[in-house]
Amino acid sequence: MAFFFPPSFRIVENALDAATLRQRVIANNIANVDTPGYKSQRVEFESILKEALQENNPTSFIGKRTDPRHLSIETTGGPEEVRASVSTDPTTWVENNGNNVDVEYEMTKMAENQIWYNALVEETNSFFTRLREVIKEGR
Repeated sequence: MAFFFPPSFRIVENALDAATLRQRVIANNIANVDTPGYKSQRVEFESILKEALQENNPTSFIGKRTDPRHLSIETTGGPEEVRASVSTDPTTWVENNGNNVDVEYEMTKMAENQIWYNALVEETNSFFTRLREVIKEGR
């Protein structure tokens, strides 16, 4: 089944997961706007993906060694293996109670994330439409 799904599709899949996670994290930040000492969280994905793309890592591949003297052929990673990560900045605060949630900022990030998510869904739908057309033509 992996034959039908190129590495770029895997990147879009991981980006959708990151957008979903980001939406949950932003909603959690907004829900805790009045919680004393709460520190907002952020989801990092794009910067991690950009770094992986710049490194130009190949996809995972392990070669079979037929002799112990042979060099190992083994690489891991690659842009399609990038996952989102959640981080917290404990050093900042906006409110006197130690809380650093800025509702306006969070709402802006939520709107940006929704646009990004919708674009990723459109790309996924486009991929499956093209795949469906290829399958129809093969009949």
